[in-house]
Amino acid sequence: MATLQASPTALTPIADYFKLLSEVSRLQVLCALKSGAKNVTEIVEITKLGQANVSKHLKMQAAANIVTREARGVTVFYKITDPLIFELCELVCKRLQERFEQQSQQLKLLEELRSSKK
Repeated sequence: MATLQASPTALTPIADYFKLLSEVSRLQVLCALKSGAKNVTEIVEITKLGQANVSKHLKMQAAANIVTREARGVTVFYKITDPLIFELCELVCKRLQERFEQQSQQLKLLEELRSSKK
């Protein structure tokens, strides 16, 4: 298992990987591919993004080996290279849910305190 190092040289590829996950449209494209390989037209239909936008994001993701391209006749299909990406997203989602629940509980307590002082 690789250990996280503080040097910029070691951290740059990690930052680049997370940059690919830091844009909503790119995440939409990945979610569209979660159920299997799709072509650009199918991804556009699922995400409601423009064709040029989807193609741009797929190109970036392919360059980073997050997705692969496979020609089937005249159509190119894209699929997720490493499904671990969804586990990473699930970890983030769970953590955000925990934070939102904590904030919600704190807001409820504040509301109770405010109501009891009336």
